[in-house]
Amino acid sequence: MPEPASTPPAGAPLTRTDDAAVPAWATSQPPPEARSPEAVDRLAAVLRAHPGALVLTGAGMSTDSGIPDYRGRDGTRRVMPMQHGEFCASTENRRRYWARSFVGWQRFSRAAPNAGHRAVAALQRTGVLGPVLTQNVDGLHQAAGSPDVTELHGSLADVVCLTCGDRSDREQLQARMVVANPGFETLVRGEAADGSRVSSQIRPDGDVVLPDAAVTGFRLPLCLVCGADTLKPDVVFFGGSVPRERVDACYALTDAAPALLVLGSSLAVMSGLRFVRHAARRGIPVMAVTRGPTRGDGHMTLRVDAALAPTLERLARAEAA
Repeated sequence: MPEPASTPPAGAPLTRTDDAAVPAWATSQPPPEARSPEAVDRLAAVLRAHPGALVLTGAGMSTDSGIPDYRGRDGTRRVMPMQHGEFCASTENRRRYWARSFVGWQRFSRAAPNAGHRAVAALQRTGVLGPVLTQNVDGLHQAAGSPDVTELHGSLADVVCLTCGDRSDREQLQARMVVANPGFETLVRGEAADGSRVSSQIRPDGDVVLPDAAVTGFRLPLCLVCGADTLKPDVVFFGGSVPRERVDACYALTDAAPALLVLGSSLAVMSGLRFVRHAARRGIPVMAVTRGPTRGDGHMTLRVDAALAPTLERLARAEAA
């Protein structure tokens, strides 16, 4: 699929897509200086010289909160996420999603901000960092106290009906599914097809691995307004379109930013990479703290290949001193 331009023309598709094969960029290595002890000091110096840097965060931001990312360090997907077209195609596909999400939500909703989230919020308060664009759907930046957060892919806390447009709360939907499916979690608790515990298989979008046989008995939630079975978490599934007005707002933030800092993202998905490319074309510093290579390394002014939370805590301590 061709990649969209940095600023797509009106009406151009703005989609979250993914490739299963190992991409060429994932076999490269960050520059040696990215692992040097001085890398964080260089990052701190650039941030001080460009206060209010725009922040772009990915799934790696939340791994210390117990929410794993989609990919291994070689760029390959650990799990196959639900596709937008697949979800919309049939009642049975939606049943499979909501059964998995019903079990996964009980762990996902208990996830708490980690030290990295708290450090980002602290650095925002000191003015070192500015607005946050996050590819995550977990709400942990806001829970950590970060102001000015744009959720590029939406939020799992919200539900929308694809038929009538009614919006509702995910916690309330969970309560309805508990009533409609008594004993379901107990029924499916145990061994997944790959031999691991079901409860260990949470994904970044909040669902889990369940055997197909267990899913068939799950009672699908219906919209309370129109009665359709087309309730969907208000997030952009892979293959779905990021709302154009949200993308435009993110470009505006990138245009206003003195620098761009990427945290915990391989930039494998175009929905985040395009802002890195746009920032690089503007000529502002583009930096990243993440383990392993990123798809945007060729656009980076500075890379830090280190654990995310300790690096951010070090930056926050230095600014607070």
